[in-house]
Order: sequence, then C-alpha cells, then structure tokens
Amino acid sequence: MTKDRDFKRRVRERMAKTGESYTAARAHLLGERPAAPDAASPAPPAPPPIPSDYLELAGMSDEAVAEATGRDWPTWTRWLDERDAASLSHREIARLLADHTPGMWWAQSVTGAYERIRKLRDHGQRRDGRYESNRSRTLPVGAAELFRWISDPELRARWLSDPFDEGAVNPPRSVRLGWPDGTRVQLYIEAKGESKAQISAQHTGLADADHRDRQRLYWAERLDVLKALVS
Repeated sequence: MTKDRDFKRRVRERMAKTGESYTAARAHLLGERPAAPDAASPAPPAPPPIPSDYLELAGMSDEAVAEATGRDWPTWTRWLDERDAASLSHREIARLLADHTPGMWWAQSVTGAYERIRKLRDHGQRRDGRYESNRSRTLPVGAAELFRWISDPELRARWLSDPFDEGAVNPPRSVRLGWPDGTRVQLYIEAKGESKAQISAQHTGLADADHRDRQRLYWAERLDVLKALVS
C-alpha cells in the first residue's frame, strides 16, 4: 500500500509540472508509451455532466473566477476531471492547482468549488465530514497595514476580542488562531493594489451546518467592524 501511495504521489507531482493527464503521467513513470485507444476495448467512463446548479455549488460567478484565474467553472471542472482530481484529497487538489492559479487562496477556492460540483462534499463541509466557514472583505488599506491589524495584539483586540490562542504567524500573509472550543481560524491577507487588500477568515473544525452558519454570521460582523476601523 505504501508503495502504491508513493507512486500515485509521483504521478500527481508530474501532472502538476507537465499538465499531463493521469494516464499519460503514469505511463511516463512506468516507462511506457500511452496506449492508443483500442477499438475493441470499451472507452473509460466519461465524467458525469456538470450539474445545472454548478454556480450555486461553486458560490461564485463564472465571470469572477475567469477574471482572476483565466478559466470559468465548467473549464476548471473539465480540467480537473482530466487529471482524475475526484480521486485526490483536498490537499492534493490544491497542490495540483497551486501552479495554475494566482495564489493559494484561489487554489483553495477552486478546490472547494470543484469538490462541491462533483458532490465530494457539501457547502462548507470538508472531506473529513467536518464543516468550515469562510468570509472575506476587501478593505481600503494596503496589505502590510492590514497585516498589522491581524498580527498586532492591541490592534486585533479592537475588532476581535474573543479569547483564543495565537498560533503560527506568517508575515505578511497569515495568522492562525485557536478557538476555546477546539476549532481553528486562519486569517489570510492578499494584496489587491497599493492601497487595497483582501482579508479572508477561514474557520475550520466546525461540528455541523448550524455551527458553520453561526460562524459565517460572526465573521461577517467582525470583518465589518474591521472595515469601519480602517476606512
């Protein structure tokens, strides 16, 4: 089993570098040429059609994702289907997308949307069955200054006063926080220009959909308070 997992990991690393399909990358590593289609053999099953409600599942318009990444949701779905992404873990899909999107926030966003479109998980649900809440705001302040508002304890206390344990701090991009109930929050900063930046709050480890919905409201309120402070 370990050898199989190691080989699959090597295949996916090659896919990420070359853009090859899973079959072509596997054949290369095995020292084989990709087999030509055999008219006598049945074709592999085609991926299921993209559902009509894919925009609701993705949670973002085609225009928005295409403007940021160069592909709309149907194109991303087919691109990932060709790479057998439905068989990968969330982390493996995000790693596959890392070199094809403008940042890890977009890699994570496309990964989550693909998993929902392909019914691998529910809205706000992780592959392990737990839920997460994601909220973001674009604020009229540069990324460096906005990072101060999430990393400086005194500034952060002005908009986020709940008790928590501070975890990893990665200037100038993110801060990790541990909540008293055992859940985790990751605050991300992404520059949108010299005087504009986006903050995203990802709250993970939530027990169910109700917990997710409560935290979505909570983070919407907290980020609105932050926006009022920096505006």
